[in-house]
Amino acid sequence: MASCSLLSAYSAATFFCSRTPSSEKTGQGSFMLRTKSNHPRRYGSRAGVRASLSASLKPTEIPRQWYNLVADLPVKPPPPLHPKTFQPVKPEDLSPLLPDELIKQEASLDRFIDIPDEVLDIYQLWRPTPLIRAKRLEKLLDTPARIYYKYEGVSPAGSHKPNTSVPQVWYNAQEGVKKVVTETGAGQWGSALSFACSLFGLDCEVWQVRASYDQKPYRRLMMQTWGAKVHPSPSEITEAGRKILQEDPSSPGSLGIAISEAVEVAASNADTKYCLGSVLNHVLLHQTVIGEECIKQMEAIGETPDIIIGCTGGGSNFAGLSFPFIREKLKGNIKPIIRAIEPAACPSLTKGVYAYDYGDTAGMTPLMKMHTLGHDFIPDPIHAGGLRYHGMAPLISHVYELGLMEAIAIPQIECFRGAIQFARSEGIIPAPEPTHAIAATIREALLCRESGESKVILTAMCGHGHFDLAAYEKYLQGDMVDLSFSEEKIHASLAKVPRVAAQF
Repeated sequence: MASCSLLSAYSAATFFCSRTPSSEKTGQGSFMLRTKSNHPRRYGSRAGVRASLSASLKPTEIPRQWYNLVADLPVKPPPPLHPKTFQPVKPEDLSPLLPDELIKQEASLDRFIDIPDEVLDIYQLWRPTPLIRAKRLEKLLDTPARIYYKYEGVSPAGSHKPNTSVPQVWYNAQEGVKKVVTETGAGQWGSALSFACSLFGLDCEVWQVRASYDQKPYRRLMMQTWGAKVHPSPSEITEAGRKILQEDPSSPGSLGIAISEAVEVAASNADTKYCLGSVLNHVLLHQTVIGEECIKQMEAIGETPDIIIGCTGGGSNFAGLSFPFIREKLKGNIKPIIRAIEPAACPSLTKGVYAYDYGDTAGMTPLMKMHTLGHDFIPDPIHAGGLRYHGMAPLISHVYELGLMEAIAIPQIECFRGAIQFARSEGIIPAPEPTHAIAATIREALLCRESGESKVILTAMCGHGHFDLAAYEKYLQGDMVDLSFSEEKIHASLAKVPRVAAQF
């Protein structure tokens, strides 16, 4: 198979690039994908320039439907609860925050949901995204493992986040919404929402976690370039922000605090809705275009993953890659290990409790059953700002409880060490968030070197780190430290988790 440049926008975004010498042969698809649903699987062609890498390899098409894992789970996830009554939320409870179509998607049991044509038109700017074999990293590690990564950094915002920002803004625009508000950690979600709003003519207001607001000024400028108004969080603008600042004037903020501020503004303005970049079911649903493409790409080259690895904060990128593979695992078609990697300083899956908790610090959102460190837990300001969330997506938490995946936590120095190895072999500088997946991938590859196993490792590379170079500077200068969590701090936070009866 001919090699290709990672920076060739159309060929890289359209084809799998293996960097394998043309003398090597690829086999046929190693597992068949069968769908017994009444909803047919539909894929559409990508418009634009195409270049053939191999006569035997057809370009992957953009999925025309999102996949809803809830439809195939043997046990359905517990419902979200109203923050005051502790009863299951009704659609009208969410209408002040979300447009009707997203409320329907949040509770949907349909296996597949059609992607609107207008959304597909915009997806074509960067999708399909490339599946790349990391041959040079394999050589560096001297491993028999075959490492592949699904790279989402080719989007305009540089991450996977536009996969959901575009449909969220489109659905809001269809209902006449004039403005959307949100939170952002590292700024990838805020950038993606600002980008989508610029396409559909909506105003956008973003509360960025203070630690990231200070660490990543160019992410803020990126949002402002696309027309967004950006505030550091906690801020003096909202009651939730003012309360936090009174308690701690130097608060580094957290995603939970920023969510409280954005939700407060949305709930008090009739022409404004709230958009969330992770955690909720409809967000994870939109991200499944990643895994649907990847299944087709791996089938085309005759590979089946033995292990699938992704970083988790709220969980959207991990879910986007893994959920379609979990579907095939449930069918018995494949048997991969599916592993979530979280930061050691914010380990909700590995150290949190599985309980109903608020999605925000102020307790304004519905209660969701998830792995949580407590809604007022404020993680230390690690450089992976997008992973500094106190809880895990309820659907991922449920899948974890069902035993369909596993999780580990890795400290940031090991992550950045792996990122440097990756950048110097593969050429891409990863965002701090996927460095966790890279570190775990390197661990697994080195185990393969010891055992001699030729495992196929598939990892999620959810974005580039071009705006995160200050973090790399700290690592390269030896100034980075491993921030961990305080057991005492977590116990205090968990003590404030609401006590909800277990009938749900």
